[in-house]
Amino acid sequence: MLLASLLLKLGGYGILRFLLTFLNDASVFFTPLVATLGIAGVVYGSLSTMRQIDLKRIIAYSSVAHMNLVVLGLFSFSRFGIEGSIYLMIAHGVVSSALFFLVGVIYDRAHTRLLRYYGGLVTVMPLFSSFFFVFSLANMGFPGTPNFPGELLLLAGAFKLSFLICLLGGLGVVFSAAYSTFAQSRVTFGTLKTKYIKEFIDTLPREIAVLTVLLGASVILGLRTDFVLVFVEAPV
Repeated sequence: MLLASLLLKLGGYGILRFLLTFLNDASVFFTPLVATLGIAGVVYGSLSTMRQIDLKRIIAYSSVAHMNLVVLGLFSFSRFGIEGSIYLMIAHGVVSSALFFLVGVIYDRAHTRLLRYYGGLVTVMPLFSSFFFVFSLANMGFPGTPNFPGELLLLAGAFKLSFLICLLGGLGVVFSAAYSTFAQSRVTFGTLKTKYIKEFIDTLPREIAVLTVLLGASVILGLRTDFVLVFVEAPV
């Protein structure tokens, strides 16, 4: 959770604080190269995510794809792109942390993160399945969730830079819907593995408390973008 919420954002902070300010001319010069690497990271990271069978790897690889989207927004050199990248970094810190926590919840029960050992958890863990469904929607950028305004803004900024960059970067949104739906459906629906049914105890009060806080932050960020944008508008 610490990696998802803070450490992944150090690169974006470094780009904002140093590259776009102290090394502005060099940043403009290398924009085509950075955009190419960013698009490659979005597409390759998303395709790699779709091939994973480890739940933690699915979330980690999807974080790589999201951070490459952030890079595309930052190097668009537009207000929308930079504000969207900042917003997506904040939103990703909440959503990805919640998903990692949810993986930890079921890992404590079954002591495995492999998808083949899960299925049909909605019948024995309805609260967990509900939380997992909501945060899976947030991870794919569903409207009303915090990732949506961030991705929308940064893609609008990328469109000002190049229509092709916006189009290829938008593939990350499509792929995120694919692997998020795949992981959520494999875990919560399907056939319940009766061999492990005694181990699947629904979320405990302390786990519900943590997830409720993250869910509240996700709802606020998804519906009230002004809570963040009002603070970043002047610096951007």
